[in-house]
Amino acid sequence: MARWLLPIGGVRLVLGNFRALEPAHEKTQAECLAWLAAAHARAEATRAAGLGRACDEERFRAEMARRLARFGCGPDKIESRGHEIADFEHTRFEDMEVYRLCDAPAGRGMLERTRVFARVTEAALERLFENVTRAPGDLVHVTCTGYDAPSAAQRLVASRGWGAETRVTHAYHMGCYAALPALRIAAGFLSVPRTLAPSGARRCEIVHTELSTLHLNPLVHTAEQLVIQSLFADGCIAYALEREHERASGGPGLALLAEEEHILSGTEQAMTWTASDFGMQMTLAPTVPGSLAEALGGVVARLAARAELSAMALGGALYAVHPGGPKVLDRVRAALRLDEAQIAGSRALLRRRGNMSSATLPHIWMDLVRDPTIVPGTLVVSLAFGPGLTVSAAVMQKTEAP
Repeated sequence: MARWLLPIGGVRLVLGNFRALEPAHEKTQAECLAWLAAAHARAEATRAAGLGRACDEERFRAEMARRLARFGCGPDKIESRGHEIADFEHTRFEDMEVYRLCDAPAGRGMLERTRVFARVTEAALERLFENVTRAPGDLVHVTCTGYDAPSAAQRLVASRGWGAETRVTHAYHMGCYAALPALRIAAGFLSVPRTLAPSGARRCEIVHTELSTLHLNPLVHTAEQLVIQSLFADGCIAYALEREHERASGGPGLALLAEEEHILSGTEQAMTWTASDFGMQMTLAPTVPGSLAEALGGVVARLAARAELSAMALGGALYAVHPGGPKVLDRVRAALRLDEAQIAGSRALLRRRGNMSSATLPHIWMDLVRDPTIVPGTLVVSLAFGPGLTVSAAVMQKTEAP
């Protein structure tokens, strides 16, 4: 019999009713790396031609393939990745929408990429909410890979006629850890008095639309960028946060018990995500896994105290860890002395889909909720990381279906 835990305050908020889109296009990691090598070579050849210089494109492609094999995330760690635009399905660069590298060696500029983002995300939200008939009181849109106003979330509310019932809030540009702040925002909405609450249902929908593959610059051949380009993928997912006694459907869920978040001093430049002329540009220092590992013990200890749980209880929990990369998972496991089985869900999702930025952790939650071998009452510790460096954490408990 499961021992049900209550958060401080006594009202259990449960996330559930997960809906995720399969990627429009999917390639094996070996195919992705081959495409990247070809893209880098074509970009360099186009740049060289513009400068009146010669470039042996095939030789450059072979060199980039070797560098990707050395620095990139290989097929032994990631089996496949998804993307929402068709450019990655071929290497006819003259026929591409964003990566027309035959005449734009860095790819199209930010304006064109933003237009693609707006089109794709509007269609994604329509699909994610096609079977949602009851207007939520709040809708939180989470992304760090594109911004357009009115947003896809606002367009959805307008097209459904929900404008008098549903408030839209944008949780933007936080990066890979944004799912946990989004839950914090949603929990706040569900906890305010009626005078500050929406006129619609006391249910908060959260939707992630991450199109990381829009932001490749194949003119940058550094080892850092090869790591990044070999890791990230696209992902779209939606789910709801509700008071437990008001849940009507959606199967098992995860009750939110406590959360904790820390910004690590002295790590401000270790990870950045900046708008550039040719899409978003990421920097990632090799010190990131170690910095995160050093902080985790204290963060998890404070999380346990917030939830009034013992260190032993959290030590035996399952861990939904944002898989920033294989090394991040390895360092988290070692720092917290976890068994491989405790992070199996994170490892499996990284292998299956790659890093989908903020959409990754919700995909892991969805897998845990739908796994019949994980019984109600199981504790789940969620960990995610992003610029700051920020370590965000939460402890949850799997619930039964309503």
